[in-house]
Amino acid sequence: MSLRRALSVVFFSLVAFLLAKSGNSAPSSGGVLVVANQKEHTLLIVDPESRRELAKISVGVNGHEVAVSPDASFAYVPIYGNSGVGRPGTDGATIDIIDLQQRKLAATIDLGKPLRPHEPLFGPDGLLYVSAELAQALDIIDPASRKVVAEVPTGQPESHMFVLSKDGRRAYTSNVHAGTVSVLDIANRKLITTISVAKQVQRISISPDGAHVFTHDQDAPRIAVIDTATNKVTDWIEIPDFAYASEPTPDGRFLLAVLPRANRTVAIDIKTLKVVKSFDVPQQPGEILIRPDAAVAYITCMPAGKIAVLDLRTWQLQPSIDLTPGVDGMAWSAK
Repeated sequence: MSLRRALSVVFFSLVAFLLAKSGNSAPSSGGVLVVANQKEHTLLIVDPESRRELAKISVGVNGHEVAVSPDASFAYVPIYGNSGVGRPGTDGATIDIIDLQQRKLAATIDLGKPLRPHEPLFGPDGLLYVSAELAQALDIIDPASRKVVAEVPTGQPESHMFVLSKDGRRAYTSNVHAGTVSVLDIANRKLITTISVAKQVQRISISPDGAHVFTHDQDAPRIAVIDTATNKVTDWIEIPDFAYASEPTPDGRFLLAVLPRANRTVAIDIKTLKVVKSFDVPQQPGEILIRPDAAVAYITCMPAGKIAVLDLRTWQLQPSIDLTPGVDGMAWSAK
């Protein structure tokens, strides 16, 4: 065999090997996880591929949740206070802003009064929406001026978590011990209605098409399905144990839900409303983030200090990301 032919065989064999290897490996994430650690009072920047903590930035006491600006420049961490929802403790009144490129605290927004701000979300209008429990409202913040520009009343105590419709015209809040969901008209800054769900609910999610909202009964192992056209509970999803949080897959086929007491995550077929898959995860799973490419779901497990990694293409758990106890809310940031 000539030298040229031998080199050609080696070259094409190497190409074939690399292509095969690429086809069997997880796709590049193209971003980092931004994670609030409420026990350490820090914000973590984590590389999901190497499963390494890249940076740790101190924030106030305590930040539970985080949102990343659309341009991936800043992370916003509402400072809730040192207690749980409905419990006595300090009442936060600020939002810490972290520069994700310089990896340091850049500024703090003063909300002007104790609010226990909790969940932040950016709307399609570029404004920052934050649940303000003590005001029974959603605060709307202009990130350019770093000022509150409006407040939408929820009419209920403990409006802890919320979701926005894709067009940003509606918001739905889960009101924990009231056991209700408030429906808000964001465009007109007003409360539309309140939906009675259960004695107590936790957290909330919305289907990609905006047709249904899901919230989680804390007195029975079931998830409420709310029709957003009628603003009524139309179905219940029976599950093996109490759910705390959920997140639909971007294709709208499945609803992932965490069951903290059982240390499990389940996948529910949204068409049949039946559990079709179940996974053992580390201690007390609390929050789910699905990567923008829909390939992976990340699940924080606060007491264990771990993030479970579920490959949504194969429905297989991957090695967890091992951090420190207290990991809670997550957001995705493009690199």
